[in-house]
Amino acid sequence: MSDTRHPDPSLIAALRADLAAAGYTADAVRAAWGPLADDAIGRGLLAPARRSLEGRDDALAVLCRAFFLGDSAPTAALDRALPTAGATGLAGVGLVRIEGDTATPLVLLRPQDFADAAGAGQWWIVSDLDEAALGGALPTGHVLGVGGASLTLAGLQLDTPAQRVLDIGTGCGIQSLRARRTASSVVATDVSERALQFTLLNAALNDVDGIEVRHGSLFEPVVGEEFDRVVSNPPFVITPRVAGVPEYEYRDAGFAGDDLVAAFVTGVGDVLTPGGTAQLLGNWEYRDGQDGLDRVRTWVAASAQPLDAWIVEREQLDPLAYAELWVRDGGTTPGSPDYARLIDAWLADFAERGVTAIGFGYLLLRRTPIGMPPLARYERITQPVAGALGPHLGSALAAWDRLGLLDDDGLAEATAIVAPDVTEARHHRPGAEEPSVIELRQGAGFGRVLNVDPALAALVGACDGDLPLGVLIDAIADLLEVDAAALRADLLPRVRALAFTGFLRVV
Repeated sequence: MSDTRHPDPSLIAALRADLAAAGYTADAVRAAWGPLADDAIGRGLLAPARRSLEGRDDALAVLCRAFFLGDSAPTAALDRALPTAGATGLAGVGLVRIEGDTATPLVLLRPQDFADAAGAGQWWIVSDLDEAALGGALPTGHVLGVGGASLTLAGLQLDTPAQRVLDIGTGCGIQSLRARRTASSVVATDVSERALQFTLLNAALNDVDGIEVRHGSLFEPVVGEEFDRVVSNPPFVITPRVAGVPEYEYRDAGFAGDDLVAAFVTGVGDVLTPGGTAQLLGNWEYRDGQDGLDRVRTWVAASAQPLDAWIVEREQLDPLAYAELWVRDGGTTPGSPDYARLIDAWLADFAERGVTAIGFGYLLLRRTPIGMPPLARYERITQPVAGALGPHLGSALAAWDRLGLLDDDGLAEATAIVAPDVTEARHHRPGAEEPSVIELRQGAGFGRVLNVDPALAALVGACDGDLPLGVLIDAIADLLEVDAAALRADLLPRVRALAFTGFLRVV
């Protein structure tokens, strides 16, 4: 990459036009080498893709080899593939190194599809060469491209409009690009100057303005400022603080244990506007019998500003599995000289602090709006989730705010509608007339499955928006021959939960 933060606009415009003319899209790349090779690339295996491209010298094949796989190319081939920018132009913005008649890629430049409430599209994302392209371990200053975690966070981002968004630990800038789709301006920060260069390059390449970059850790670059939204895929990986263990900037901020996530949670309220939200991915430790989610509760309670918290643990790993995951992530493979040594360093670190497990998940925090009841929801959801969750999370917050203004009498006067993705399943024992299990299944959102009793099932089934909830509950009480007041006291809190989780919409 070039030594300056701001790339030459004319060269970037030329490159953008050339990439579009060459048809360098995610669909075209996948079609060029087929599903098997595409799956192999996801596992760090490039040979199948190279075989699929053998004998081809068209522009798409040249770009696939050079900027998706990281292979050297003849400068003449790049000149043909990118006739306006040319190999010299690529060198001018630091994407290749030219030696004689050969251009060696210094970065990856990959197409990336996206879709949100505003529609679908594509970005071109520049990042450092990965371990497959390098053929070995990553350098510690590596700037990561678009991976599973960054796509997860992008899909979690709320899709409601915002004025100012803060992207902490921006990396290649993927979260800033996503945030700019709904925000007027974005401030992107990172401890890595190289990451800030990538962010500006990617913004320019995709013709996106309104992204400002600042150098620094966590909230240091924005002290005294407030934002409507904060997003972060922070370098939260728990790394032993001992000699000989690499510290990768993209995943490791130099904190001990899970202190980075704790610092984020306790400090983010100071940079949020009232009602402003923060979303991040993170790890938390289970120490000496203390539940990891309870540990996160203590961080939320320690915030200088009152915070709503919706914490979802998606996965839990034991210390050995966690160590193996991140040692391999750095490019150190089983059987290599450093593998056993690094694994042992992780295990010793965990043992010293009494860590028995590590949780991973999503954190949605909000500076509690004035006059609203606080939201405190800590849960484990491990089933697969289809699609982006951002719209679902936004709807849940809106439902919480709507219901926060209603006492039980007000809720009883409201009507509700069953969400279109909700289905019901009833399970009967052979020969039994009544079901032994009634399930409500959610097709969208987190795909929850709830066991419900006949009264709640009857209420949900009757929610078509016509009659108030109180009237429906009274009718069900008559049908079941139970006390109507007692049934209201039982069902209305559960209606609130169903509205928050997306089974019902209160109108």
